[in-house]
Amino acid sequence: MKTNYPIYTIKQECQDCYKCVRVCPVKAIRVEGGHAAVISENCVACGMCYQVCPTHAKHVRNDIEKVKNLISGGAKVYASLAPSWAGILDCSVSRVAGMLKKLGFAGVSETALGAQQVSAACAEFLNSAKPGVYFSSACPVCVDYISRYKPEFKKFIVPYSSPALTHAELLKQTYGPDIKVVFIGPCIAKKNESDTQEDLISAAITFEELKKWLFEEGIDLLNSPQGEEGFVPEKSSDGAVYPLEGGMLRSMRRNGLKEDVNLITVTGLKNFCRTLDSLKEQSVDRVCFVETLACPGGCIKGPCPGGEVSALNAFLGVEKQFDSSIQPVMTAKYKVPLAFGGDEAPEKKFTEDEILSALAKVGKFTVDDEINCDGCGYNTCRNFAHALLEGKAEPAMCVSYMRKRASRKSNAILRCIPSGVVIFNSELEIIESNLPFAKIAGQDIEELYEQIPGLKGAALGKILPFEMIFRRIFKDGKEIHKERTPFGKKLLDMTVFPIEEGQTAGLIVQDVTKNELHREIIAQKAQEVLRKNVLAVQEVAGRLGENIAETEIILNYITEGFGPEKK
Repeated sequence: MKTNYPIYTIKQECQDCYKCVRVCPVKAIRVEGGHAAVISENCVACGMCYQVCPTHAKHVRNDIEKVKNLISGGAKVYASLAPSWAGILDCSVSRVAGMLKKLGFAGVSETALGAQQVSAACAEFLNSAKPGVYFSSACPVCVDYISRYKPEFKKFIVPYSSPALTHAELLKQTYGPDIKVVFIGPCIAKKNESDTQEDLISAAITFEELKKWLFEEGIDLLNSPQGEEGFVPEKSSDGAVYPLEGGMLRSMRRNGLKEDVNLITVTGLKNFCRTLDSLKEQSVDRVCFVETLACPGGCIKGPCPGGEVSALNAFLGVEKQFDSSIQPVMTAKYKVPLAFGGDEAPEKKFTEDEILSALAKVGKFTVDDEINCDGCGYNTCRNFAHALLEGKAEPAMCVSYMRKRASRKSNAILRCIPSGVVIFNSELEIIESNLPFAKIAGQDIEELYEQIPGLKGAALGKILPFEMIFRRIFKDGKEIHKERTPFGKKLLDMTVFPIEEGQTAGLIVQDVTKNELHREIIAQKAQEVLRKNVLAVQEVAGRLGENIAETEIILNYITEGFGPEKK
């Protein structure tokens, strides 16, 4: 378990559902022994796997202790509070600033101040840029995606770093280079940003972590008293709308961006991936800027808000903090150069023979076998085969393969069982049966079995006239035993049992006619032997009685001969 990366898996809690594989845009998940783990060198920390994990096996690295150590170590620690706080924390400026001061922060400042600087710098850059497409650098997930998976587009990212890093530089220049800056927001990827740019951001915690910390300290987020605290060194203006779709574009217009610069917003990492895949550089004949945000709907929909957040309330909360009376920056004072944190993701290429060999391992030998069902988490069977060859996936992840394998095993078991076996549904339609059952049912059914293996779809109640018994299993759900039940000239022993409640049931049936006939013959033989034994005993008893009488007469005679003479 690798817990030093921002996202990791608790192996014991992972239930091999492959949901994380399914939603991961870059398939940065390795499945081993049915358990899914994040591949850090491939991951862009979008947090989608964390959000969808049904068993909460995915965890986000907790950096609260790191922040506490910074504070207890005597350093002046300033909070860089993401502008989405206004829509997620649902409290006033004085309250949120006061709570953070109680935790030990020397001051609380809005990351939006850095956002304004980035807007001004980008507007200046784009106003003199050559025709072409340019991407924002505000979202670390999108920047990492380009760096790892589309390095050919690096040159199209505006050359300025994110609002968080720019804000950290602003705070250090304002309060001194020795201060420590801690970012607080809904973003997991900011932890990667702080890991690679620790000289600017010492640590990054999520709103989820912040809420837990406040709870541990007994500070009520919603009902703590209002104070006189405020943001330092000043309140932001248009940078406050950065968490919203199009927020950066609004800010850039206010900071002097020319009207002839075309502006587009793309939110959602999957949408961004598709945008890059379809982009044709030569077709862009004007200056076009793309605001890129990995979270659908913007940063207010970040992966770690610390609870359910209404999109509408979050939007209104953020909009409320926008103060149009504050003059825009226009000329950026702080321009932090863009630094790429993620290296290009390793890519392995395989031959067609290797791909076909991998497909064969999961029972796919023809194109028709490649059903591309997405059950394994990969869009196509070939993508899955590629993952198998990379060691990121296991054959057991293929649903169709495992279903066929289970079916073969169950069919083999059915064929080997000497008793008749039937699996049927609530409509009394046969799902599967074996040959011994067909033989018990009669010559006609045995011939039908040769035409329709397993008798799939046949009406069980018409084959065996015990429909009431079969229906009762779905009503009562209790196992039913019937012994020596007449069926034509046969006697049957039957056991009916539920498999899926109200859905499927099973029947085991045995022809005990010969056993009963054999039992009758044995009974007749036993009765004959018993009769002969009784006659023999009677004869012996009779003879024994005669012998006893004769013996008694002789003994009496001898006794009388040796006794005293009679007078």
